[in-house]
Amino acid sequence: MTESILIEGFIYGIMVLGVFTTFRVLNFADMTVDGSFPLGSALMVVFLLKGFPAPVCLVIAFMGGAAAGSVTAFIHTRLKVPDLLSGILTMTMLYSINLRIMSNRANLSLLRVDTLFNRIGSFFESSIGGLWGVALYCIVVALIVKFLLDIFFHTDYGLTMGALGANPQLVISQGMNPDVIKISGICLSNGMVAVSGALTSMFQGFADVSLGTGIIVSGLASLMLGELIIRSNRIGLQTLRVLVGSVIYRALMYLARDYGYHIRMTPNDFKLITGLLIVFCIVLSKNQLFARKRRRKTGSPEINGRTDGGNGAENGSADGKGGGL
Repeated sequence: MTESILIEGFIYGIMVLGVFTTFRVLNFADMTVDGSFPLGSALMVVFLLKGFPAPVCLVIAFMGGAAAGSVTAFIHTRLKVPDLLSGILTMTMLYSINLRIMSNRANLSLLRVDTLFNRIGSFFESSIGGLWGVALYCIVVALIVKFLLDIFFHTDYGLTMGALGANPQLVISQGMNPDVIKISGICLSNGMVAVSGALTSMFQGFADVSLGTGIIVSGLASLMLGELIIRSNRIGLQTLRVLVGSVIYRALMYLARDYGYHIRMTPNDFKLITGLLIVFCIVLSKNQLFARKRRRKTGSPEINGRTDGGNGAENGSADGKGGGL
């Protein structure tokens, strides 16, 4: 079970990195994820069936996801449609496009295809076990994506993208086009989501047109779980907590699946659990924020002592009794 949790946690963690880029960095509510995730899955399976190697299929999946993100960005920036609606429109259109890619079939199987995960599993079968070998591969791929994203966000363009989400007027005042930055960020995000969908289909052995249903909800749940555990403003720790949150979320889902029968829980209840988990994370984060504000308002004894001393010095200077400077 641990191997499967790590495999799914880090595969879906790449998707959560994409959600992090739009929702947290760009402050853009992008619903395209529910369409770009199965798009990457469909492209991976179709091109694997055509005999393309897995790395080439991953590149194609990334390009397909980026193209889907560009459609959302175009609808939002050029047609001035709100961000949430533009993502929903693209997600809806992608359902038909994904069916077209899979030759109007709702499901495609990789049962007779020797995939990369099958070869990795066979290679590590005699040493650490096939599933552990696949888990190690997924961890390495997810960490590579994380480090590349860290490097990108340390560049001038990446810093400008972060500034756009926090203060768009600042970017405009610097003479830069915010639409271009937003388009590139949305394309990058959906490209990562499509790569995650491609890896998911290769691990599960099939592609399904409904594979992305509710995937944005699980991505947000993973994102918020990570934010509750690791609190930092450093981009390296922020991307790390995304992967940690994804693994924890998958572990919770596995526990619900294996032990939920004790309380008559079925797989049909997973969406309900995910929604309640998001509500719990939001309430807990707000309570912690309120507690920090209250502590700052009342102040600890040490802080009060320093504040009183500072006021005394100011009063002394005002009375003409301040010394030194």
